[in-house]
Amino acid sequence: MELQTASRNFLPITVIFLITNAFFIFGRPLLAKWGVDTDVLIIGNLLLVLLTVFSFYQHNRALRNKNLHAFLRLLKGSMLIKMGVCGVAALIYILVAGKGVNTGGVLGFMLLYFVYTLTEAAIVMKLSKQNKNA
Repeated sequence: MELQTASRNFLPITVIFLITNAFFIFGRPLLAKWGVDTDVLIIGNLLLVLLTVFSFYQHNRALRNKNLHAFLRLLKGSMLIKMGVCGVAALIYILVAGKGVNTGGVLGFMLLYFVYTLTEAAIVMKLSKQNKNA
């Protein structure tokens, strides 16, 4: 039962992932006209959804914990890990691409990071209101 609840709560993240990937694949000509590399966005979107799955798992663990310090440690730790991995991924891309860095792709990745993080925060806030421990 708990797995069904978690998957139902994760549904908005899944919908965002599917819609954005569909847009990046089918809107490739439009994005190319704007100078945005869709491969960077698709890889970034995949990385973000994987990080969000990890972060969401950590948030669910935090919500079940009765200790306030453990709750805050898990909550902030997962967000810090997500932000750090995204920063390192962007830095690696910038170093590897050199002068061929696609600014639109990096800015799109940052925008996706904020969309995923804000959506995840809204879900966690909703879940925390329903939880007696949080």
